[in-house]
Amino acid sequence: MIRVMLVDDQVLVRTGFRMVLGAQPDIEVVGEAADGAAAVEALGSIEADVVLMDVRMPRMDGVEATRRICAAPTGPRVLILTTFDLDEYAFAAIKAGASGFLLKDVPPADLLSAIRSVHAGDSVVAPSTTRRLLERFAVHLPEEGNAPRDLDGLTAREREVLFHVAQGLSNTEIAARLHLAEATVKTHLGRVLAKLRLRDRAQAVVYAYETGLVVPNGGPR
Repeated sequence: MIRVMLVDDQVLVRTGFRMVLGAQPDIEVVGEAADGAAAVEALGSIEADVVLMDVRMPRMDGVEATRRICAAPTGPRVLILTTFDLDEYAFAAIKAGASGFLLKDVPPADLLSAIRSVHAGDSVVAPSTTRRLLERFAVHLPEEGNAPRDLDGLTAREREVLFHVAQGLSNTEIAARLHLAEATVKTHLGRVLAKLRLRDRAQAVVYAYETGLVVPNGGPR
């Protein structure tokens, strides 16, 4: 059973998600919170596997709440909910440890798939959403040269895989693009995450843009 906590300051939004999730035999909503502070406090006594987190909320926003939740090594994984045109904070939340982001108008089937993927240890970075969001969020990136790590430790193939991940391609698409087995792509990506000390695919996407390996509307640097 996948235990989910809903964090959103709008009661109707939480109610809608609870109805969708409650109809699934493998998902259980174990808690709700109207802001980040309440969510962090509730997780002290509630065991959850996945937190569905809004960004803009009173008292404590979703970014700070995500940072605190993901700081715990055994804490739940966080999926950010964003309205594309407004929530630049989603980018910061992924840097803080969130496992991905969804648009608030996501179809129910995609929401369920995302929750199951995150619970299984993957991250949710939809190709089309990734390109649009990161191009918009690029203005919030640090100045060049301020990145905490560099790419020197990666092999040419690992850099290539990271570049395609940042473009939003799936492992299957990367394998086809590079004429590799999908298992080989997974191995390369695993090494990238280990070398750069990144949590998952979502943070790898952010890292590629942050370091300038990929530039919005462009190719590799």
